[in-house]
Amino acid sequence: MNAPQHAHPTPVIAPRPMPAEMVDALRARFGDRCSTAMAVRELHGRDESPFDVPPPDAVVYCESNQDVIDAVRLADRFAVPVIPYGVGSSLEGHLLAVQGGLSLDLSRMNRILEINAEDLTVTVQAGVTRTRLNEELRHAGLFFPIDPGADASIGGMTATRASGTNAVRYGTMRENVLALGVVSATGEWVRTGTRARKSSAGYDLTRLFVGSEGTLGVMTEITLKLYPLPEAVSAAVCHFPSVDAAVQTTIAIIQMGVPIARCELLDGRTVAAVNRHDRLNLREQPMLLMEFHGSPAGVAEQARTVQDIAAELGGESFEWATTPEERTRLWTARHHAYFAALQTRPGCRCVTTDTCVPISRLAEAIGESVAEADAAGLPYFLVGHVGDGNFHIGYLIDPTQPEERVLAETLSAQLVGRSLRLGGTCTGEHGIGLHKMGFLLDEAGPAAVGLMRAVKQALDPKNIMNPGKIFEA
Repeated sequence: MNAPQHAHPTPVIAPRPMPAEMVDALRARFGDRCSTAMAVRELHGRDESPFDVPPPDAVVYCESNQDVIDAVRLADRFAVPVIPYGVGSSLEGHLLAVQGGLSLDLSRMNRILEINAEDLTVTVQAGVTRTRLNEELRHAGLFFPIDPGADASIGGMTATRASGTNAVRYGTMRENVLALGVVSATGEWVRTGTRARKSSAGYDLTRLFVGSEGTLGVMTEITLKLYPLPEAVSAAVCHFPSVDAAVQTTIAIIQMGVPIARCELLDGRTVAAVNRHDRLNLREQPMLLMEFHGSPAGVAEQARTVQDIAAELGGESFEWATTPEERTRLWTARHHAYFAALQTRPGCRCVTTDTCVPISRLAEAIGESVAEADAAGLPYFLVGHVGDGNFHIGYLIDPTQPEERVLAETLSAQLVGRSLRLGGTCTGEHGIGLHKMGFLLDEAGPAAVGLMRAVKQALDPKNIMNPGKIFEA
């Protein structure tokens, strides 16, 4: 299996020094909410990607739309890059200041602006995290289902078009964002979309910004679809003799039309890591973690169907978690899988993939990728939102051993190439960032990437909005 032709995981670092006049202007406008302290800059210059890049020149903590407008207008005046920052959980280098510039920390923009329970919508500021949003919505009998695992900000989830564990039933951020408030590259505040569930009015600017990774503007307000809390919820784990058996079960569940809400795959080594991290005693072999939503009768019917399918394909030890406490414990452990895996090799860094393929090709994609990883001998872990064909392999590397980084990137590139050949995508939910720019060219082709560049040039002619991400510019 050859790697994609255009893969190039090394970021191009080309700093644009911030003029002293801009630093003075930022301090005059924001006071102690503007920082050039190295500790603050370094905090805003690292994410969960394997890249080491110099930090931004300054950080501004924004508390309102006007703060963002004023900061961006100063950046426009001095042609200085602007990098939006949420909670720093990016995996592909989205928030790294490859050209220097200003990090706009939106974490203090954390107000829930309006809950419209009758219309099943909510409008929030970009810094609201998904956990806090659902804590507030629970009292109204509602929830927001997009769950990427990390307690990411809604702004960051929108910027990367995130999805996660519930996507098989509820879709991704693309399907669940109705409207946005965006500060453009020239410092204008623009409203896209409405609270209505559909519209044919002009270009779909909302979808243009969803997934744009901060390269077209700074999203400050997001209007989302909501859903009623299910009448009944049940979770189950089922163990399998092999990863292939677990994947074949998933394919059968989806092809039979079972409306499963979550279907997560963990391989044996990931289960072992989770056991140690969260003090569980799950059987350390490939496992599906599933959840069913609906009426009590509907949930019971779904569960019986899935249990029968799993049994035919070698599944065993079907274990139920029906109380909220049991379900929370299981899903918390699943969300900790990334950090649990990191702890199996202290001091390591992780090179991750997140491809997505048509469900009919999932077994082939995972099986060949696992065989390659096993043959290479590099420590790795496998998790996947396999209900919609999305899976992740994380290669755990020693940062002091350059040859391990090369091997991990080679395995990652081969995995992406396979996914593209099978009709899939190079990234199901993490986005392009720095890491997958070459893969985007392989997937979309020069003509499509050229159109993306034209959109970027039209909306950001000075190239100040998170430059160097998605494609080199």
